Amino acid sequence: GAVFFMATETILNGIGVSPGVVVGPVSVVAAHESAVPEREIPEEGIEHEIVRLEDALIETRRQIRGIQRSLEEHTAVSDASILDAHLMVLDDRTFIEEIVGDIRKKRRNVEVAVTDVANRYAAVLSSMKDGYLRERVSDIRDVARRVVRNLCGDEESVVTQLSHKHIIVAPDLAPSETAALRKDVVVGFATDYGSSTSHTAVMARALGIPAVVGLRDVTRRLATGDSVLVDGYKGVLILNPSEQHLKEYGQAAEVRRNIQQGLTRLKDQPAETVDGHRIVLSANTEGLEEMDTVLEHGAEGVGLFRSEYLHLAKNELVSEEEQTEVYSKVATSLAPAPVIIRTLDLGGDKFFTDEGFGREANPFLGCRSIRFSLLHPDLFMSQLRAILRASDVGNVKVMYPMISNADEVIQANVLLDRAKNDLRKEGVPFDEAIEVGVMIEIPSAALTADTIGKHVQFFSLGTNDLIQYTMAVDRVNERVAYLYQPTHPAVIKLIKQTIDAGHRNGIWVGLCGEMAGDPILTPLLLGLGVDELSVAPLLVPLVKDAVRSVAIERCRSLAEQVLACDTAEKVLELCRDLTAEMAPELLELT
Repeated sequence: GAVFFMATETILNGIGVSPGVVVGPVSVVAAHESAVPEREIPEEGIEHEIVRLEDALIETRRQIRGIQRSLEEHTAVSDASILDAHLMVLDDRTFIEEIVGDIRKKRRNVEVAVTDVANRYAAVLSSMKDGYLRERVSDIRDVARRVVRNLCGDEESVVTQLSHKHIIVAPDLAPSETAALRKDVVVGFATDYGSSTSHTAVMARALGIPAVVGLRDVTRRLATGDSVLVDGYKGVLILNPSEQHLKEYGQAAEVRRNIQQGLTRLKDQPAETVDGHRIVLSANTEGLEEMDTVLEHGAEGVGLFRSEYLHLAKNELVSEEEQTEVYSKVATSLAPAPVIIRTLDLGGDKFFTDEGFGREANPFLGCRSIRFSLLHPDLFMSQLRAILRASDVGNVKVMYPMISNADEVIQANVLLDRAKNDLRKEGVPFDEAIEVGVMIEIPSAALTADTIGKHVQFFSLGTNDLIQYTMAVDRVNERVAYLYQPTHPAVIKLIKQTIDAGHRNGIWVGLCGEMAGDPILTPLLLGLGVDELSVAPLLVPLVKDAVRSVAIERCRSLAEQVLACDTAEKVLELCRDLTAEMAPELLELT
């Protein structure tokens, strides 16, 4: 009986964070690191323990740098900087001094001191409201585990030792463990914890390893050697998949491959509906190294260049010269296609480690983005000058994030004019007709878009924050994630209001949030009247296919129906029905 029971198919639902489908044997990685032996240290042995600590820190730093180097060789450079957080922990004097203090005061061996101090730090961070800081808990634990392993002379983590092809199942994978995974051996992974914005998820996507996280108790339900199917698209793990399921997935994979090939052929086609209504389809990017992918996937320029990543990658504010150089290279590599550079969007969950900007109890409602820039006019001026200097190429536009009222736009424009005057005096050329836009991502901005529109040349709807602020839902908190609904009638109404206000003011309106990248919502956004959609480079072909499959008239009648809907579910259902009819292949891919 038991044997038969073991082979029963079981379906577990989690969060798909890295697309792809794989089938294979499982390796369950136990959570418990071997217990650290505690030893009493005599007075004369204390200095020796501190030397051991220093040695272990040096060795850990060497290992992490090694992983970074191999990452840079095998993936996009920007992903290697994720491990900078680990190096910062190792260089954090307070952290190290606390460990040394622990060794001296409690006269215990260094392994115990490292573990205790790391646990204290982690406990404080875990209680924070800020999603970004909660993500840092795994960095600290990860580094502490590495240091302890080096102190005990242990080999690398189990995760990196296996030699046959397998799917890793673990409570959570530390970012440095994910980074060290060998793609030829690890074909997929599944974890108990995690969210789609965690570093581990980002790393999985960078390495192209299908992954499902947030499965709650997957480590308890599976044993090493079990056969599973991991579906990173839908966030499903199937234990002992049936012949039927394997066959369906095999067919779906074939369909996906054919569709993907078909989509590549759209590269040079415009984003135009069957009845000739054209929109601009551009890409959201963070760095210079992504420009190839922008062109490769057939985007028309950059609708959102996240300038803060330039600073976050280096963990310091980058000079005007360096900024100018990066912005100019981006503009030149894509000219004459437009490039919209968003001014610093720091704060919220994006911080430097030692900025003198002060922590806040509620950073998402705090001093972030344009508020931060207006409070630090010198920083802001140097960024505006850099953007203006790069605009000489002729295709650059500037955009202010997180505007909540017209007054902020007026203040920012005053500084922009001052920057222009300075450059004129210095005889530095720039585009005199540079377009200025704002991100509409706060309900107050959407509701007063008529007034704000008088001071700018375009709007771009940042729907991630707009949904978060409209619904009062922290989008990285899995307990309320179900309330984060892009199709909620309130969100749709605010989008519609913003688009109408823009058009009344004679300006164009784009949308650059995650919503723009969901091809099932494309017809609705077209029907609501957007002029531009800006999406992750990889999603450009999907969205282009959605645009090219519908008639604008059909989209407009969908929008009318949607504006009369009472629930988010009903809106989504109408959108899915239209997709099933016009572009059924897209349902296979989303």
